[in-house]
Amino acid sequence: MSAAKIVRLADRGVVSITGRDSEKLLQSLVTNDIEGLGEGEARYAALLSPQGKILFDFFVTRQGESYFLDVSAESVGNFIKRLTFYKLRSDVIISDVSASFELYAIWGDPADAFPVDWVMRFSDPRHSVLGVRLMAKARSSSSAFADAESETALREYDALRISLGVPEGGRDYKFGDAYPHEADFDLFNGVSFSKGCYVGQEIVARMQNKTVVRKRAVKISGAAPLTSDTDVLLGEVSIGRVGTVAGADAIAMLRLDRALEAKQKSETLTAAGVAVTVDDIALERYAASAAARASTALPSS
Repeated sequence: MSAAKIVRLADRGVVSITGRDSEKLLQSLVTNDIEGLGEGEARYAALLSPQGKILFDFFVTRQGESYFLDVSAESVGNFIKRLTFYKLRSDVIISDVSASFELYAIWGDPADAFPVDWVMRFSDPRHSVLGVRLMAKARSSSSAFADAESETALREYDALRISLGVPEGGRDYKFGDAYPHEADFDLFNGVSFSKGCYVGQEIVARMQNKTVVRKRAVKISGAAPLTSDTDVLLGEVSIGRVGTVAGADAIAMLRLDRALEAKQKSETLTAAGVAVTVDDIALERYAASAAARASTALPSS
């Protein structure tokens, strides 16, 4: 295993949910199964609009009877407002506790690699290679963490995430604009298809069981370094948008049906003038899904 690396996730905040009905409230709202979550475990999940679009994504972990949610820092205020809207008479207290924590990711060989005074630690539930995430006591980090604050650390972490094809909300898809399947929640342990109802559940279930998901966040590679926030073009037609970039690799929200058709016809996709290719596994997965749906479709009358 590679040497341990650490990055401070300065763009993340923490929301606490305490009270007798905390688990019940979360279980009724979010995409993943929260019941029986053990200490030291985490779930990756989202809170959806009634139309099934992702409003917020987050990690849920538990300490005692309290739940702590690792969420985008700029979304904390609106996230709390949304949770408060749903809590009604539930016995819960929802608080922004971001000032009490610093959040880190450690990957490579993370076992006690850094002497951080962590309060909560959990394996990243999206992919084992992403290592562990820490909620550490604010201002507890020593000079040993100087590298964690660097742009280099953030670039290396982004490069790791991109290599795995793992998108990030707000960067690789817009909140309020993407369905969980489009943001790969079905691929990276972000949604349960066996739990009871939650907000937006009917749409998610329909996409899982009846729909070919034509648009997804996927890894792309360029013939030269790529630029974020540029269109992926087939000829002059936009079929996607580049998100996080690491040199010549990136995550893009892309129409896979159009990308597969372009590959079959040997047509070139470009982004800001750079020729790009799409991750073969993503295209193969889409082709298999489309073929399976076609084989089960009822014949026309």
